[in-house]
This record gives sequence, structure tokens and C-alpha cells, in this order.
Amino acid sequence: MKTLVYVEHDNQHLKDATLATVTAAAKLGDVDLLVAGSGCKAVADAASKIAGVGKVLLADDAAYEHQLAENVAPLVAGLMDGHDAFLSPATTTGKNIAPRVAAMLDVMQVSDIIGIEGDKTFVRPIYAGNAIATVESSDAKLVITVRGTAFDKAAAEGGSASIENVSGPGDAGLSSFVGAEVAASERPELTSAKVIVSGGRALKDAETFQQVIIPLADKLGAAVGASRAAVDAGYVPNDYQVGQTGKIVAPEVYIAVGISGAIQHLAGMKDSKTIVAINKDEDAPIFQVADIGLVADLFQAVPELTSKL
Repeated sequence: MKTLVYVEHDNQHLKDATLATVTAAAKLGDVDLLVAGSGCKAVADAASKIAGVGKVLLADDAAYEHQLAENVAPLVAGLMDGHDAFLSPATTTGKNIAPRVAAMLDVMQVSDIIGIEGDKTFVRPIYAGNAIATVESSDAKLVITVRGTAFDKAAAEGGSASIENVSGPGDAGLSSFVGAEVAASERPELTSAKVIVSGGRALKDAETFQQVIIPLADKLGAAVGASRAAVDAGYVPNDYQVGQTGKIVAPEVYIAVGISGAIQHLAGMKDSKTIVAINKDEDAPIFQVADIGLVADLFQAVPELTSKL
């Protein structure tokens, strides 16, 4: 089987989510990568060095500069004559492009896979991760999104793939890029951080969140996350949200402070290697998935922990 993996990037740097998707694709067969962007030769060069990649297809066109799904999907669909499966990371960009590709190919998409059991048999979570389904596709072409936290990242060095220029229909005229408001932070990005400190609604307000969570995160060199309740209450911006409707993470250490553990939040972090929960409610659901649990007042426990690090 020949697979085509969509490379996520910002026209300068390749994003980590691609590496886990390459690992998944390699379980199905030969791996080709697609880099679609504008002035993105550096990304193609980096992609060619990923271990296990056979070929990098480079579509360098102004129409793909912002990776608008309406423009990228026809490009991908046109390349599927030479491929049996299209895989993309289950990120905002991947979830935007893949369904359009599936519609153009008239096939069913297999979403958010966490395991591969055969050429057309996949494992994926349903009901916010409370049940795991094994599904088998009967379509001739496969369109798949991959949950990056479920697969190891492919080695970013060691490969020597060839780079081949390709072209597509260009601008479909269905959408246009207006602007982007991107939050800048010196902290690690949530989905790639090794340590995450997350806060919940129990932190009362934005000022308290900053006073309690930030010093601990600074000491640990950690990314900062939050529950949906904390985000909805305005403690932190939306891009901090971890959970079913936020970001799916699987760091080495996840510290949940004042988070009760609603099912939607657990769906986004329960694959973390070590989960530490601090909550004064000993019956909080978070303790059911925690490796280390501390029943204590977070306003005393967290500053004390921070001071001893």
C-alpha cells in the first residue's frame, strides 16, 4: 500500500504532529509526504530527512500559502491516483482538509485513529474515549486522521527522500485568507510539551490563575493548560484548553490543579505518562486516572510545592 501524508507547517518549520502521522503511515506501507505552501522549500528539505520517507511532493504556490482547505483538498484528491491512503494529523488543519478530500473521493473518512490492526482495520475512540471501536473500511481509497499522541514520533533525521515538484488546480476561489491572531509564547507548545501544568475553575479568577499556576510552570519549564470551565470563565485564552473540544495532549507529566476531571477533560489528557492531581475533593473523578493524587487545598499545596522545587 502506498500512503500520502500531509505535512503540517508554517512555511518555515515542520510541525511535530507530522512525525507521529508518518509512524502511523509506515504501518500501512510506503510513505510519501505532501508539502503544500508558498516559499516552503525549507520545509520540504526538513521533510526529506524524516526516517522512512520515500518521496516528498512539493506544491509551492501562492494559493497554498495559508493552507486553505478549499485549495489544498483538490490538490490532494488529484494526487490520490497514485496512492492508496491519505493520512493527516488530527489537528485543526488536518480535520479541515481530510473530510473535503474524502468527499471528493466519495469515501468514508476514518477519524482520529489510535491504532492500526490491518491494511483497512483501525482502532479509534468514541464517546469521548469511554469506548474504543475497531472499524474496517471497505473503500478502495482510505482517508484517515491520526491522533498524534497515540503514535511515537518518527525520527526527524536519518532519511534521504527525493523531492519532486507537483502542481494542483491552484486557487479554487471559494475562500480567502483575511488574517490570523496567533498567541505568542515563550513556553513549549501544549501538544508537544513534555510537562504541562493545568488549572481549573477552582482557581477563582484570572489573577489567581496567574499567581498559582505560572510560578509552578516556570519552575518546571512547563506548558500551561486549562480546563474548559477555566477558559469559559475567562481565566486564560481558548488556546490553553485541554480536552475533547480543546487540545489532545500526552506529556511525560501532566499536573492537574483544581480540576475535577469532567469526562471531556479526561478525553484530552488521560494518555499522559504520569498524571498528578491536586484537589481538595477526594471524590473528584480526576483521581480515578491520576498516578499521584494529593487531597489538599491548592492555594496552600501549590505554592509550597513551587517553593521546594
